[in-house]
Amino acid sequence: MNEKEKQVQIYHKTFIGLLLLTEDILDGNDIELEKVQELNKELHNKLDAMIKRDLYTKYKTATTEEEKEKARLEYLEKSGINKNFRW
Repeated sequence: MNEKEKQVQIYHKTFIGLLLLTEDILDGNDIELEKVQELNKELHNKLDAMIKRDLYTKYKTATTEEEKEKARLEYLEKSGINKNFRW
């Protein structure tokens, strides 16, 4: 099954940072490690949000109780919800 390619929204600041970083790399300029680390952190945060959203969608659209429970537990784990506070 071919899944339609999805679009991802990122903050304007992150997009500009990525663009400037790639230009610096292509031009052979020195790269500031702090800026790379900041962009990396922002992209990882976005990836985490995408994964959590996907797990939530799987939970809401699961066809079996087993799939639903598995997605729910993965979502709660990824969200960092303490096991004492889970339903």
